[in-house]
Amino acid sequence: MTTTEKELKALMLASQEGDAASHRTLLERLSKHLRAYYKRRLASIGRGASEAEDLVQEAVLAIHIQRHTYDPSEPLTPWVHAIARYKLIDFLRRTRASLADVPIDEADELVAHDDHVSAENSFDVKQLLTRLPKKMQCAIEAVKINGLSIAEAAQRCAISEAAVKVNIHRGLKALAALIAQRAEP
Repeated sequence: MTTTEKELKALMLASQEGDAASHRTLLERLSKHLRAYYKRRLASIGRGASEAEDLVQEAVLAIHIQRHTYDPSEPLTPWVHAIARYKLIDFLRRTRASLADVPIDEADELVAHDDHVSAENSFDVKQLLTRLPKKMQCAIEAVKINGLSIAEAAQRCAISEAAVKVNIHRGLKALAALIAQRAEP
């Protein structure tokens, strides 16, 4: 564990215990690290320092609000980095930034990974979506592909928010089954 990690973790633990001064120091230190992280990432896609500053504020706020979820038995910096990365991904979705704008060597860091990456690379998800009912297609495209909220997807698809959630859940299960069928030799 690096000295910085030890210091930041000690500040987080004190912060979780209610030490306001430690919490303030933690957020100030993390802000410096986050600022450098966001400036570097955004500069590589032609974005400015003001956008980096907005992301720093969003990330610091998320860290403040979610500090109770930090597990003291784990290192702190990966937890902070995950929050920072998700804030960056949300920003890129919100601003409709294209991965085509991201240098190829950095695109991998901006794309969320899951267990189905190799399957998604092997199959055309859009083609598979056409095999689902229209309401499922709409819900999955709106939320999972376009990054809309459940409420926005409900409005776009002309269905209730509960129906959006159900359609996403059932649709993803159906897509997984379709992918599994196509993957079988």
